[in-house]
Amino acid sequence: MTIDLYHMAPSGPCRAVRMVAKIIGVDLNLKNVDLMAGEQNKPEFLKMNPQHCVPTIDDDGFILWESRAIIQYLVNKYAPDSSLYPKDPRQRAVVDRLLYFDMGTLFKAQGEYFYPQVFKGQDPDPEKESNYKTALGYLEGNLEKSSYVAGDKLTLADISIVASLSMMEVLDYKFSSFPKISAWMAKVKEEIPDYKAMNDEPLQGFKAWVKSKKPQ
Repeated sequence: MTIDLYHMAPSGPCRAVRMVAKIIGVDLNLKNVDLMAGEQNKPEFLKMNPQHCVPTIDDDGFILWESRAIIQYLVNKYAPDSSLYPKDPRQRAVVDRLLYFDMGTLFKAQGEYFYPQVFKGQDPDPEKESNYKTALGYLEGNLEKSSYVAGDKLTLADISIVASLSMMEVLDYKFSSFPKISAWMAKVKEEIPDYKAMNDEPLQGFKAWVKSKKPQ
């Protein structure tokens, strides 16, 4: 069974879905949605997803959006025994906690710092960077207790968070003041199959696009 994935390649949440699908062996039919051109607002897309966001999947008529819900669904349906999303209630709860942390704290703080620079050409905001570093500090502290963000094995939380943090490569942002995060990112990038093709290549393309928009 092939699942349609409506996505935009550089998007961190979209990349997270692709990485999980790759690991568990789910085939995706990639359907690019050009957000810059407003394709997410076309009537046919709005009929499918009124919130007009990516990633969105169509699994034989079952439509789902929100990346973290999608990756949980994929493992639950197609790889229920995978250690990416442990069955043990306590272990799963820790993975869920880190997924919620990514969505509500880390990704949020990162977006508030990242998007004005990328899409509005604004200078870095020191206050927003401070908030971002606070969120990174929470993650750094978490990684002082375990080798992965939610325990001793790669899980959905690692994939979602590395997809988020890698977006900062567009700004050449360095995590050198967070050594645990830096080491963990390097390890996870090596562990995820086809990481470079799914992440580095689209991010470099997006980086070039951002650079082209800056005044010369």
